[in-house]
Amino acid sequence: MLRMVAIAAALVAWAGAVASAQEITIKAAVLRIETERPLPLSRLDLPPDDEAFAGARVATADNATTGTFLGHVYETLEADATPEDAILALDELEAQGARFIVVTGPAETILALADHAAGRDLLLFNASAPDDRLRNDDCRPNLFHTAPSRAMLADGMAQYLVWKKWTDWLLIHGSHAPDIAKAEAYRRAAARFGAEIEGELVFEDTGGSRVSDSGHVLVQRQVPVFMQEAPDHEVVVVADESQVFGAYIPYRTWEPRPVAGDAGLVARTWHWSWEGYGSTQVQRRFEKDAGRYMNDVDYQVWLALRSVGEAVTRLSSADVQAVRDYIRSDAFELSGFKGVALSYRPWNNQLRHGVLLADGQLVVTVAPLDEFLHQHTRLDTLGYDQPDSTCSF
Repeated sequence: MLRMVAIAAALVAWAGAVASAQEITIKAAVLRIETERPLPLSRLDLPPDDEAFAGARVATADNATTGTFLGHVYETLEADATPEDAILALDELEAQGARFIVVTGPAETILALADHAAGRDLLLFNASAPDDRLRNDDCRPNLFHTAPSRAMLADGMAQYLVWKKWTDWLLIHGSHAPDIAKAEAYRRAAARFGAEIEGELVFEDTGGSRVSDSGHVLVQRQVPVFMQEAPDHEVVVVADESQVFGAYIPYRTWEPRPVAGDAGLVARTWHWSWEGYGSTQVQRRFEKDAGRYMNDVDYQVWLALRSVGEAVTRLSSADVQAVRDYIRSDAFELSGFKGVALSYRPWNNQLRHGVLLADGQLVVTVAPLDEFLHQHTRLDTLGYDQPDSTCSF
């Protein structure tokens, strides 16, 4: 009886504290920069119309789950813009009261937005651009990154390939700028973890139809010939962010070899089959709300808005500078359903990620692997560690 009275008294005191708490409104926004992208080789890979927005809606609902009891009200605006109209769109979102802006789009536009927002009461999150320069020479103090860098993805893949003792690589990369940058990330990863790139091939995109009724016949003849003179290798590593040729490489190589990179075994931040560490719950919430599977961009937007929600919950404040300082501090932790608390690297504002390596149907493993040690956190074995960083705020 005494225990029940004590519990009831505690509930009354808690309810009184909530009732007396000052209501805080946290207004965020998702700004999608629409750019022309080549159609993927498979229609199954077409980006959904609500990409990024769907992740934001689930994150806002998740933030509200705790916020309701604390007097915190979360609102998230949604906007689309072209690169030419991006700055105007940012100004309009700010005028509507948004202070935390999650952006998806190309690095050049995101950097321009960060420079435009400098000195203003705004905090930006990059939820799509993997460019390492945004975390190094072109880093900005008001720009945080929930998208992994190319170096992080390449390092995660390299760890697994080296662990498998597949250390002799044939690197095939496309001719577009993102493919060339991804190839450089793989060269860096190979040197860092002890793999050897035995040879490189470049797939030149000459345009034209990539998928046709007779396409598979031509490709299964052309790809082996393309690779026939390659030096001996244990694994084929593909750098094809532009999705021009990578999907054609598995099962069509001259020698029977595993394929990894942007085809075959792929490094990513999220995968629809992932069920580890409580991720089934967020998967189901997302699927119920959006009617589809969560993809990498949705997850990265979700992480950005959950970072804000976690900071506001701990601080009981939506002050932009206070939130920025807190999420850069050692006290900040965020559950990302990967078995370890996620945090931001204070030297370049990059969210530390576990990288999922998936083959299409299942997650094969999660990097960083246990065998790769670090003096602070194994997550810092992925991407540019502090001694390697050229970022200076």
